[in-house]
Amino acid sequence: MTMKISRRLFLSGAGTIAATTMLTGAAGAQDVIADILRSSRRGNWNDQFDARASHGDKVASNLPIFSPMTVVYVEQAISQHASILAQGGWPIVPAGKKLRLGVVDPDVVLLRKRLMMSGDLATAAGISEAFDTYVDAAVKRFQARHGLPDDGVLGKYSYAAMNIGADVRLGQLETNLVRLRSMSGFLGDRYVMVNVPAAQIEAVEMDRVALRHTAIVGKVDRQTPILNSKINEIIVNPYWTAPESIVRKDIIPLMRKNPQYLAENHIRIYGPDGSELDPATIDWSTEDAAKFMFRQDPGAGNAMASVKINFPNPHATYMHDTPQQSLFDKLMRFDSSGCVRVQNVRDLVTWLLRDTPGWDRQHFEQTIKSGESVPVQLAEPVPVYFTYVSAWSTGDGVAHFRDDIYGRDGVDELQLTSAL
Repeated sequence: MTMKISRRLFLSGAGTIAATTMLTGAAGAQDVIADILRSSRRGNWNDQFDARASHGDKVASNLPIFSPMTVVYVEQAISQHASILAQGGWPIVPAGKKLRLGVVDPDVVLLRKRLMMSGDLATAAGISEAFDTYVDAAVKRFQARHGLPDDGVLGKYSYAAMNIGADVRLGQLETNLVRLRSMSGFLGDRYVMVNVPAAQIEAVEMDRVALRHTAIVGKVDRQTPILNSKINEIIVNPYWTAPESIVRKDIIPLMRKNPQYLAENHIRIYGPDGSELDPATIDWSTEDAAKFMFRQDPGAGNAMASVKINFPNPHATYMHDTPQQSLFDKLMRFDSSGCVRVQNVRDLVTWLLRDTPGWDRQHFEQTIKSGESVPVQLAEPVPVYFTYVSAWSTGDGVAHFRDDIYGRDGVDELQLTSAL
């Protein structure tokens, strides 16, 4: 049976500490504090106490995923997980309960042990049934390491990530170490890295992350490819040309349902000779339309919104803005047809155009407002790497894990999205 911690009991305990300090001095007060911290019915303490109950480096870091230091930290994480496995692994935390700050429940004992084994909660926090601020801070740290909303509430995704065995996590780290080693050399003074499983982008400069962006990447059946290239062009207010796959899978079925779909979305059809075609003259009951070019005019409703980032590659893949900004708030951001949508893309473009004469932020924004489609060649192309890293480390005791969305790690248990 769950119950809330008594705030009155907590406040009276705090008062006892103050009184004891006056009567017995600091040493005696520390004994009282220790007794209260070991109690199974304690309330909230401030961040100073929380900081002492967790250890290891912070989860947030300016260390690039592609860094020689990342390789070193992953090797340490492998050793740590091997040690955990040698001890029998970590306990399973029964799923289903909304464990959160202020709750007292027997399952919190297992939760504490689990968080201690993964380094999110220090053993000094003790074992009890209380979900206090020590546990709250530890759960948030665990969630941040796993790319989950760090709200401190145990939901289905947190439970699923927490209950993947130490042996599976060890294998995931070993698999990704090979990927990281292959990219640990010099990648350029400035480069952009798109990590597909994390749905995240790093803009790296002089071995530090200058910008980090949330991304939308490809669906399981329309995967974002792995590639290396160089960003050579920015198109402000781009036209959007629909790939044949989207014409077949999306546009033709939509036209069958709504003959006004193309007009409503400012999409024009062009024949092989470049002449514009009337949608009414096309037989939408077949897939003949797939042989034509579908191009959307620039504007607010354009599929790429304000900007497109180009780089040569055989997959017709690019990065771009999107009018659907709400998608960036989703936990599982695997919604595109293979290209990569970038949150706060104007910051990234400003960084990319920094060395291109005449293209400061002000001129860039003015060009967007003009509505005119303008291609801009970068003065110095910037390397870009689309990669697949589902496990890495940014510090001693800071192992990051993500959903193996495309199943490339070879273990079904790691594909949380399809399992839940």
